[in-house]
Amino acid sequence: MDKKKIEHFKILLLKHRQQILNVGLLNKSDDLHVSEDDLSDETDLASSLIQQQINCTIRDREYLKLRRIDAALDRCSEGTYGMCEDCEEEIGMKRLENQPWSELCIQHAEEREKEESQIYRQA
Repeated sequence: MDKKKIEHFKILLLKHRQQILNVGLLNKSDDLHVSEDDLSDETDLASSLIQQQINCTIRDREYLKLRRIDAALDRCSEGTYGMCEDCEEEIGMKRLENQPWSELCIQHAEEREKEESQIYRQA
């Protein structure tokens, strides 16, 4: 991949990274506590716990995306950005535009998703 394209994706990655950090979700912890008001009513408690689980899931996804963005930025510096980690072929531009942190071509990403779903079903 030429330097102009790498610079384009680097800017895109930094923009996504900044959006995650600007939301402040990763530093927010007040949504992880159960209010004393919720303890008196089982319905309120259940609702509060479900909301906590949703917030944790969202936070985990954002952390994962942030780590993948940082890894993609490292690949930009190393000169390996845009190459599939499995087959070492170029990742499609359309895929990189949609998910600039992608580390796998679409074929290998689909294969990995299938493997992970099979592991999940067996557990």
